Amino acid sequence: MVNTLNAVRNLFELLNKEAENLVIKSDPSALTHVVARKKEVVLLLEQYSNQLGQILSTEKLNADHDGINKYLNIAQNAGINIGDSKDCWSTITVLTKKCRALNEQNGASIELLSRHTQRAIQILKGKSQMANTYGRDGSTQSEMFSHTVISV
Repeated sequence: MVNTLNAVRNLFELLNKEAENLVIKSDPSALTHVVARKKEVVLLLEQYSNQLGQILSTEKLNADHDGINKYLNIAQNAGINIGDSKDCWSTITVLTKKCRALNEQNGASIELLSRHTQRAIQILKGKSQMANTYGRDGSTQSEMFSHTVISV
């Protein structure tokens, strides 16, 4: 479990670096490097997850939070000291929740940046857009608009 914990910590660090790069809009190659490292760590975590699933299946337990807790209880009842493993699992659980939240935030930032970029490209190319606005009665209205900055 220590290897898994180290990988989750690494992923958390990479997600924070990704968030920083998105905020400061750094050099795209820096972001590309972080994303490549993130993919490597995720693949490693998938391998660990598969291995854990195989171990749990030998005890006919589900590969989920409850299954791991049951497995730790079985080990403890067998006289195995699970203190470190239980602490590791607890830290992994907390950190993966933080990773999930940070990944969702980063995804939202990427989506927003992508929309801004697409909108800027459309303005530069002079493609018309549909703007949704609200009238006085609260009903939506779509209006065509086009603001060409340059012509190609």
